[in-house]
Amino acid sequence: MKYAILGDVHANLAALDAVLEAVDAAGVDRIVQVGDVVGYGSSPAECIERMRERQALVVKGNHDAACTGELDPRTFNDAARAAVDYTRARLGPEDLRWLARLPYTAATEHCSVTHGTLDAPELFEYIQRPEDGDGSFEALRHPVCFLGHTHRPVSLMRLADAPHRTSYTFAERLELSETVGALVNVGSVGQPRDDDPRAAWALFDAEARTVEIKRLDYDIEEEADRIVRAGLPKILADRLFLGI
Repeated sequence: MKYAILGDVHANLAALDAVLEAVDAAGVDRIVQVGDVVGYGSSPAECIERMRERQALVVKGNHDAACTGELDPRTFNDAARAAVDYTRARLGPEDLRWLARLPYTAATEHCSVTHGTLDAPELFEYIQRPEDGDGSFEALRHPVCFLGHTHRPVSLMRLADAPHRTSYTFAERLELSETVGALVNVGSVGQPRDDDPRAAWALFDAEARTVEIKRLDYDIEEEADRIVRAGLPKILADRLFLGI
C-alpha cells in the first residue's frame, strides 16, 4: 500500500493543489495529513474542502486547535494571531466542526500520525533534537510515525542493532527495513522553514518499507498575492519566497 503523507498545509491553496497533482500522478492508495490544514494562509475553507474531498486521514495541529477555541492563540506571535482571526471569520460552522472533530493522533494499519509528539499530542511540543523523540518512541506501536509542526523534514530512527539509541538523518529517501522505529517529519506543504521554499510531502510505500521526501515548485507569486490581498500580515507572504 502506498500513502501520500502531507505536511502542514497552512491554508496555502497553490501549494496544496500542486502537491495533490503530484500525489495523483504517483498513484497512491491513501492520503494522510499531519495537521495544521489552516493558519497563516488565505484559503482555509478551500484547503479543508480539498482534504474532505480526498477523504484524507487528518490529525489536529495547533493552528487548527486555535481556530476552534481549543488552544489559546495568545501564545502565538502577532502574525499567527492575525491569521487565526482571519481564519475564524472565513470558516463556516461545518468547517469549524470538522476541525474540532479531528483527532490528536491517528493510525492506519502501517503507521501512526501526529502533529507534534505521539506521547503528548495535545501539548503540541516540538521534536527538534534526538532526545525530544524519546517519549514518542516509547508510545510508538507501528514501525513509523509521521509528524510535522517544525516545518523541517528530518527523520529520527532507532536501528535494530542499537534499539535504544536515536539517530537522525536529513536524507530524502529512507529504508526502514533495519529500523525498529522511526519518527519522520515530512516538512510542510504550505510553509517550509528549511530554507527551501518548495512544497514538501512524502511517499510511503508500506510494502517496500521506504519513505521518500518529495519537493516541488509551485506558484509562490500567486499565493503571496492572495495573502496580501486578503489583508493578512505581509511577512506571511514574504517568507514563502525564502522558505523560512
